[in-house]
Amino acid sequence: MGTFYVDIGVGHPHGGDLHPVSALVDTGATYSMMPASLLTTLRLTPLEQAGFRMANGSRVEYGIGEARFNIDGRERTCTVIFGPEGRHLLGATTLEDFGLMVDPTQPNPRLIPAAELLL
Repeated sequence: MGTFYVDIGVGHPHGGDLHPVSALVDTGATYSMMPASLLTTLRLTPLEQAGFRMANGSRVEYGIGEARFNIDGRERTCTVIFGPEGRHLLGATTLEDFGLMVDPTQPNPRLIPAAELLL
Protein backbone atom coordinates (compact mmCIF):
# COMPACT_ATOMS: atom_id res chain seq x y z
CA MET A 1 0.00 0.00 0.00
CA GLY A 2 1.55 3.32 -1.08
CA THR A 3 1.71 6.51 0.90
CA PHE A 4 -0.44 9.49 0.05
CA TYR A 5 -1.46 12.90 1.33
CA VAL A 6 -4.86 14.31 2.22
CA ASP A 7 -5.87 17.93 2.78
CA ILE A 8 -7.16 18.45 6.31
CA GLY A 9 -7.72 21.26 8.79
CA VAL A 10 -6.21 21.45 12.28
CA GLY A 11 -7.38 23.78 15.04
CA HIS A 12 -7.93 24.44 18.70
CA PRO A 13 -10.34 21.92 20.26
CA HIS A 14 -12.57 24.72 21.57
CA GLY A 15 -13.13 26.39 18.21
CA GLY A 16 -11.64 29.09 16.05
CA ASP A 17 -10.05 28.94 12.65
CA LEU A 18 -8.70 25.74 11.19
CA HIS A 19 -5.22 25.73 9.68
CA PRO A 20 -5.11 23.85 6.36
CA VAL A 21 -2.35 21.25 5.97
CA SER A 22 -1.50 18.43 3.61
CA ALA A 23 -0.97 15.41 5.88
CA LEU A 24 0.69 12.11 5.08
CA VAL A 25 -1.64 9.21 5.85
CA ASP A 26 0.46 6.92 8.05
CA THR A 27 -1.51 3.88 9.21
CA GLY A 28 1.64 2.61 10.92
CA ALA A 29 1.60 5.59 13.29
CA THR A 30 -0.71 5.30 16.27
CA TYR A 31 -1.31 9.04 16.74
CA SER A 32 -1.40 11.97 14.40
CA MET A 33 1.58 14.31 14.54
CA MET A 34 1.79 18.00 13.67
CA PRO A 35 4.73 20.39 14.05
CA ALA A 36 4.93 21.76 17.59
CA SER A 37 5.31 25.27 16.12
CA LEU A 38 1.95 24.95 14.31
CA LEU A 39 0.19 23.64 17.41
CA THR A 40 1.68 26.43 19.52
CA THR A 41 0.46 28.99 16.96
CA LEU A 42 -3.01 27.49 17.42
CA ARG A 43 -2.64 28.14 21.19
CA LEU A 44 -2.36 24.46 22.04
CA THR A 45 -0.14 23.20 24.84
CA PRO A 46 0.94 19.63 25.56
CA LEU A 47 -1.05 17.88 28.27
CA GLU A 48 1.85 15.53 29.00
CA GLN A 49 5.18 14.23 27.69
CA ALA A 50 5.51 10.67 26.42
CA GLY A 51 8.26 8.46 25.05
CA PHE A 52 7.98 6.81 21.66
CA ARG A 53 10.01 4.19 19.84
CA MET A 54 10.64 5.19 16.25
CA ALA A 55 10.72 2.80 13.28
CA ASN A 56 14.54 2.87 13.33
CA GLY A 57 14.55 1.73 16.98
CA SER A 58 15.52 5.08 18.52
CA ARG A 59 13.54 6.53 21.44
CA VAL A 60 12.24 10.10 21.47
CA GLU A 61 10.03 12.15 23.76
CA TYR A 62 7.29 14.46 22.51
CA GLY A 63 4.43 16.41 24.00
CA ILE A 64 0.91 15.05 23.54
CA GLY A 65 -2.29 17.07 23.46
CA GLU A 66 -5.68 17.37 21.81
CA ALA A 67 -6.48 19.15 18.55
CA ARG A 68 -9.55 19.56 16.37
CA PHE A 69 -9.24 17.88 12.98
CA ASN A 70 -11.42 18.46 9.92
CA ILE A 71 -11.47 15.79 7.23
CA ASP A 72 -13.93 16.16 4.35
CA GLY A 73 -16.12 18.61 6.27
CA ARG A 74 -16.36 16.46 9.42
CA GLU A 75 -14.74 17.48 12.70
CA ARG A 76 -13.42 15.50 15.66
CA THR A 77 -11.13 16.23 18.58
CA CYS A 78 -8.23 13.77 18.54
CA THR A 79 -4.91 13.09 20.22
CA VAL A 80 -1.98 14.83 18.54
CA ILE A 81 1.78 14.65 19.04
CA PHE A 82 3.78 17.89 19.12
CA GLY A 83 6.36 16.87 16.53
CA PRO A 84 9.29 18.30 14.60
CA GLU A 85 9.03 20.77 11.72
CA GLY A 86 7.65 19.35 8.50
CA ARG A 87 5.89 16.39 10.17
CA HIS A 88 2.21 16.40 9.22
CA LEU A 89 1.06 12.83 9.83
CA LEU A 90 -2.47 11.50 10.02
CA GLY A 91 -2.29 8.43 12.28
CA ALA A 92 -4.44 5.37 12.86
CA THR A 93 -6.40 6.60 15.89
CA THR A 94 -7.50 9.75 14.06
CA LEU A 95 -8.62 7.66 11.09
CA GLU A 96 -10.52 5.37 13.46
CA ASP A 97 -12.16 8.34 15.21
CA PHE A 98 -13.44 9.48 11.80
CA GLY A 99 -14.47 5.95 10.80
CA LEU A 100 -12.05 6.02 7.86
CA MET A 101 -9.62 3.53 6.41
CA VAL A 102 -7.34 3.24 3.41
CA ASP A 103 -9.09 1.47 0.53
CA PRO A 104 -6.99 -1.68 -0.08
CA THR A 105 -8.90 -2.61 -3.25
CA GLN A 106 -7.64 0.23 -5.44
CA PRO A 107 -4.18 0.73 -6.98
CA ASN A 108 -4.22 4.41 -5.96
CA PRO A 109 -4.66 4.72 -2.20
CA ARG A 110 -7.49 6.83 -0.84
CA LEU A 111 -9.54 7.15 2.32
CA ILE A 112 -12.99 5.59 2.45
CA PRO A 113 -15.56 5.14 5.20
CA ALA A 114 -14.71 1.88 6.98
CA ALA A 115 -18.33 0.75 6.57
CA GLU A 116 -17.92 0.75 2.75
CA LEU A 117 -15.38 -2.06 2.71
CA LEU A 118 -17.04 -5.30 1.72
CA LEU A 119 -15.71 -8.28 3.61
